[in-house]
Amino acid sequence: MTQQTPQVPQSQPDLAEVRNFRDVGGLPTVDGRRVQQGRLFRSGHLAHATEADAAFLAGLGLHTIFDFRNASDIKLEGPDVALPGVRNVNIPLTDPADGAEFWTMVRDGELDQLRVVLGDGKAADRMARTYREIITTRAEDHSRVLHALAEDSVPALMHCAAGKDRAGLSVAVTLLAVGVERDAIEADYLKSNDPSRRYKVRRSDHSAAGMSPEVMELLSPLFGADIDYLTAAFDAIAETWGSTESYLTDGLKLSPATREQLRDRLLAD
Repeated sequence: MTQQTPQVPQSQPDLAEVRNFRDVGGLPTVDGRRVQQGRLFRSGHLAHATEADAAFLAGLGLHTIFDFRNASDIKLEGPDVALPGVRNVNIPLTDPADGAEFWTMVRDGELDQLRVVLGDGKAADRMARTYREIITTRAEDHSRVLHALAEDSVPALMHCAAGKDRAGLSVAVTLLAVGVERDAIEADYLKSNDPSRRYKVRRSDHSAAGMSPEVMELLSPLFGADIDYLTAAFDAIAETWGSTESYLTDGLKLSPATREQLRDRLLAD
């Protein structure tokens, strides 16, 4: 596989049609090291990338793009743009049949229906449950990603649709594995709330009623990064495996040697 010399961005670029892109380099570990710039990137999907967006991404020297979308997502948004010399690995972290009716309602439902399904904290509760389920049911998938990173898949870009939930959890798990401080993981996760990063809500009704302030408020918990969601994921780790260390060792099957490889791949000296 031919790779270009990476061009590490000195600041986060303003990509036209790729939302929520960033380099997670610079985050501190508990033992005083930092994630190396230009090793691990995250973003929303790449399906609508412009020619200039694709040229920038191609210049990062990526080895692998991990796409955590499912078949329904890809049908809705389209496949990622192809970048020369870059391996694309699709690992769906949600079942396309799971919640298909719900997400159809999000796109097509009228206000009264949205109030019933999403109001009174129901939207936020659903998101927290989803985070817990991904952690507890997708350990094998996360293990696959981490072993790939340890072996040869760096520099890597992780994305889903919005780049905050499935990709956000996968980045968080990766950062846990190399010892990044939890506060730093949380701060990076919350960057997805920046107005320029947020996912563009897709609704079939683009009228004033279909995109009204109340509709947007009801939908907001689904498209925002909430620290309670990430806390739910961390709580699921503690409740299921007892500790982060047990999760990494028993849940993700990471040996000490593999974890050291990961640190060598992702951390600055």
